[in-house]
Amino acid sequence: MSHAEWVTSSYSNDYSDACVAWAPGIAAATGVVPVRDSKVPDGPVLSVPSGSWDAFLRDLTRRTA
Repeated sequence: MSHAEWVTSSYSNDYSDACVAWAPGIAAATGVVPVRDSKVPDGPVLSVPSGSWDAFLRDLTRRTA
């Protein structure tokens, strides 16, 4: 996944130690969302089924709204 295009969360900023990145191209092609710590690009990648990722984001936005 080193050649994947990674997108950083819009909630991340230069002053945060909690940055999440994901690879939408891989997610669209495989139905699995790769997630990693954007501060550690060579670190481990968590692979989450798209349906579970969508449910996680829905729940997260409900809690932060």
